[in-house]
Amino acid sequence: MSKRDYYEILSVERTADDAELKKAFRRLAMKYHPDRCPDDPQAQEKFKEAKEAYDVLSDSQKRAMYDQYGHAAFEGGTGGRGGAGGFGDMGDIFGDIFGDIFGGGRSSRPRRGADLRYIMELDLEEAVFGVEKKFDIPTQVNCHHCNGSGSEDGKTVGCRTCNGHGRVRMQNGIFSIQQTCPHCGGSGRAIEKPCKKCHGEGRLEETRTLSVRIPAGVDNGDRIRLAGQGEAGPAGSEAGDLYVEVRVREHDIFQRDGSNLFCEVPIRISQAALGAELQVPTLDGEVAITIPPETQTGQQFVLRGRGVKSVRGGRTGDLVCRVVVETPVRLTREQRELLEKLETTFADDDEHSPRAKGFMDGVKQFWSRVTS
Repeated sequence: MSKRDYYEILSVERTADDAELKKAFRRLAMKYHPDRCPDDPQAQEKFKEAKEAYDVLSDSQKRAMYDQYGHAAFEGGTGGRGGAGGFGDMGDIFGDIFGDIFGGGRSSRPRRGADLRYIMELDLEEAVFGVEKKFDIPTQVNCHHCNGSGSEDGKTVGCRTCNGHGRVRMQNGIFSIQQTCPHCGGSGRAIEKPCKKCHGEGRLEETRTLSVRIPAGVDNGDRIRLAGQGEAGPAGSEAGDLYVEVRVREHDIFQRDGSNLFCEVPIRISQAALGAELQVPTLDGEVAITIPPETQTGQQFVLRGRGVKSVRGGRTGDLVCRVVVETPVRLTREQRELLEKLETTFADDDEHSPRAKGFMDGVKQFWSRVTS
């Protein structure tokens, strides 16, 4: 089956710069990442496809090869690997060819540890005012026994596979190709006595307790980066980062939309008809609002500056109170008699119910059109 064009996969122009490539890949990764779509094989395949495209196009040397030869640049076998060595291996080989031509070669810098993500659930009040939270996260940490070196005695020796150069030369027909040493990972050093605790890995599984300060005004999807708190890197190399992603729980009273808060305020029929002064809740305490006479369901009252001040700055949002006129239930005999007496005073007078009158007039016009 033919492979799709890498630029098409990322939906970018062939002139796209690094920032555009990164933005396009991030968008696809957020949509198809296996953590988000664990039961969707198609999504996982799309994620692999996007990652493959980004791995090539974000590397200037691989991109140059791809622009010139297309997918053929990464097809074929290498004598030292017994056939096709896989996409990642072929990319390394071509990078090494360019390094031999232009000098210098690829960096043998150790890989850093993986980045991690943690979903932090917050109450609305915590998100609005900020809070400090402690949480546990399973991760890989430097082995305490060998301090992350992977060596039992802390010593390393020159790698015997590459003779300490960090690279090996492989012969493929008339071509002589250099690539990163598979034994030492390019460091040129090897462990003679592996650590008994981590078996030479330099890392162990451990659940860590961390603390994070959540700033005031965060919302769903906001992320706080904790540098160096991700997985420990192999052989004592740099650790990855931890991203704490915010999820705000639903609130019993308020709904949030950006910097504004919304709530429903139930009032009695008598309060709606005669007017009233009510105490309504805000995040800072109760505030009095005046309900004018003849208030209808759905009428809104805006309390300026009683919403949320976003973590990104700007003015504080508003609290919007929507009135809901509530029909009384479980009436006493006296209450029922009073309502019945009130109803008789309305008779057929539509003056007191303008919406009802407008509705009935619309019904009459509708039937008139249908029957004419």
